[in-house]
Amino acid sequence: MPFGVIFPTIQFALFFAVVLTASWLLLPHPRPWKLFMLSASYVFYGSWDWRFCFLLAFTTFADHTIGGLIHRSEDQQRRKRLLILGLVVSLGVMGYFKYYDFFASSLINLFDPLGVDVPLPILNIILPVGISFFTFQSLSYTIDIYRRKLTPVPLLDFATFVSFFPHLVAGPIVRSSEFLPQLRQKHDPRKVPAASAFLLIAGGLFKKVVVANTLATSIVDPVFASPQSFFALDTLVAIYGYAVQIYADFSGYTDIAIGLALLLGFRFPQNFNRPYVAQSLADFWRRWHMTLSRFLRDYLYIPLGGSRRGELFTYRNLLLTMLIGGLWHGAAWTFVLWGGLHGGVLALERWRQERREERGIELVDTPLRRAGRRLLIFHIVCLGWVLFRSASMDTTIEILSRLAAFGPVQMITPAVVLLIIAGIAIQYLPPDSRFRLRESFGALRPVPMALGLGGFLLVLDALGPEGVAPFIYFQF
Repeated sequence: MPFGVIFPTIQFALFFAVVLTASWLLLPHPRPWKLFMLSASYVFYGSWDWRFCFLLAFTTFADHTIGGLIHRSEDQQRRKRLLILGLVVSLGVMGYFKYYDFFASSLINLFDPLGVDVPLPILNIILPVGISFFTFQSLSYTIDIYRRKLTPVPLLDFATFVSFFPHLVAGPIVRSSEFLPQLRQKHDPRKVPAASAFLLIAGGLFKKVVVANTLATSIVDPVFASPQSFFALDTLVAIYGYAVQIYADFSGYTDIAIGLALLLGFRFPQNFNRPYVAQSLADFWRRWHMTLSRFLRDYLYIPLGGSRRGELFTYRNLLLTMLIGGLWHGAAWTFVLWGGLHGGVLALERWRQERREERGIELVDTPLRRAGRRLLIFHIVCLGWVLFRSASMDTTIEILSRLAAFGPVQMITPAVVLLIIAGIAIQYLPPDSRFRLRESFGALRPVPMALGLGGFLLVLDALGPEGVAPFIYFQF
């Protein structure tokens, strides 16, 4: 199994041990360190498919070159044309690999009943892992230069940023303005927050190997693969199970990525903050995949006009932003509808808030109302997850229809129920509980710390199902 696809493998552990050792030896020498980290990141990415290293290199070179041209130009119209060129090149490359077959097949299916032949071949293009993530990260550099928020950096610095392997294939989406200044800082291995990093990595591995994989193999995958074979209770628990699975899977990857970056001396932005305690869908998106939410807000919603041009334009911009965000996640109509559902509810929430403000209505906040809002938003999110997980609209319709089909329980086990309840309940723990745990772990001496981590990994190996599936967000 290529270690550029899955973190929880012996191959990746050996790779990272070599990289970490060499990284700290080379850090006093910035240029050799960057060359080494660039090479290691390309080895990491190339272990999946070496041919797509050329695509990564092309995206890097194109955005760096166009960013430099924008910076050197004083003519605003030329700057705008260069920015459009950068967007067309980067998004065009991503669009070809990710969306050509989707739009070609959609057009063929649309016109075929009318007897119209659409001369577009289906190419069965292989989707490069992580293309959506490194494209967005690379584009942030060009756009920030255009906005005069950033000045160009040497190509080696930019290439190191784009390819930096902890965030290369599934985020978090680290902006150039967040990463590049850290390249110029001096890093001291004695000041690395190792306890925090190890806890993040261990927690991420537990979420992925135990929680996400167990739920996937025990109930989610069987029910979504053959929904007609199951009845209401199995289907409902599978939907709840997927809500916990995707959170554990993606936040687990993020925890591992942030922890690996910390050990290498770099800080990534937080990407999750207890999303299932959200009391509105807007609140949910402030807590779920936070780096994507901020990216869509700053680079799409605000340039579209945000909320500056009146209510109707605000609703339109919310809907467009989420539709595009849904399409970004995957080339399928289920993702588009998932984005449309979220955009529509966000617009509805904005409309209700504006009506209350017009009428001077202030609702008294009570524990019961907070619980009701959380329950409602969780189930709206779960409805969206059905679209997100389904292979087609037929699967979505079948899954939802099975909620009204009563029959015997087949897949529900105490372990599944416990994991789902624990996965949701743990988000209601006080936020500072994790900091207390980190402080307690950090206070340990090296030997007890190592023994604790070693014991944890043995337990992890015993609890986790055989084999580890790729992280869900690697497909995006």
